[in-house]
Amino acid sequence: QVQLVESGGGLVQAGGSLRLSCAASGRTFSSYSMGWFRQAPGKGREFVAALTWIGGSTYYKDSVKGRFTISRDNAKNTLFLQMNSLKPEDTAVYYCAATAGVVITTTLGRYNYWGQGTQVTVSS
Repeated sequence: QVQLVESGGGLVQAGGSLRLSCAASGRTFSSYSMGWFRQAPGKGREFVAALTWIGGSTYYKDSVKGRFTISRDNAKNTLFLQMNSLKPEDTAVYYCAATAGVVITTTLGRYNYWGQGTQVTVSS
């Protein structure tokens, strides 16, 4: 049973930073890809960033390139999302997700496992 548990959300002023963590358990993730998605109030869930657990290839939504960095700690089975230069439009619930396979995908439906989400609020 794969379990994903996010943490690190909170309230921050525009221009500030947060680091989200996702503790993963239940599998060996070397053959998985991991992603971060977000859902703002009244909107659908959207892709933010993804990486392959082995190799560490990454891919980002255009609007977060240069501001967000996705990474992982193999020893701790933990996924991170470092978010800098935050904007009010980044306000959302952020979700960690996992899918079997070593090819990055931005498609929500291809992710089989999801965390419970963590709230990020950016004030102007």
